[in-house]
Amino acid sequence: QVQLVESGGGLVQAGGSLRLSCAASGRTLSTYAMGWLRQAPGKEREFVAALTWSTGRTSYGNSVKGRFTISKDNAKNTVYLQMNSLKPEDTDFYYCALMTKARIITAVAAAYDVWGQGTQVTVSS
Repeated sequence: QVQLVESGGGLVQAGGSLRLSCAASGRTLSTYAMGWLRQAPGKEREFVAALTWSTGRTSYGNSVKGRFTISKDNAKNTVYLQMNSLKPEDTDFYYCALMTKARIITAVAAAYDVWGQGTQVTVSS
């Protein structure tokens, strides 16, 4: 079993930056990919970014391309989301998620098997 713990959320002004961290513990050898998704109240979870653990290949949602960067630290079993040029519309609850096997479509919440508890990101205008 794998557990995910996020940190790094908070309040920031528009144009600012935040870095989210997600530490994985437990049976991390089963990790195929890790990703970040976000969700506002009453809305579906939106894909933000994903990273394939073995190859380092990354993918991003259209709304964050060029502003957000996903990266990893193998030694710490940790994935990061560097968020720059933040906008008020980035305000959401951000979840770290883990995929245990390859899937054809990765930009949907259903592709992920393990979820963290989430962290709030609020961007003020």
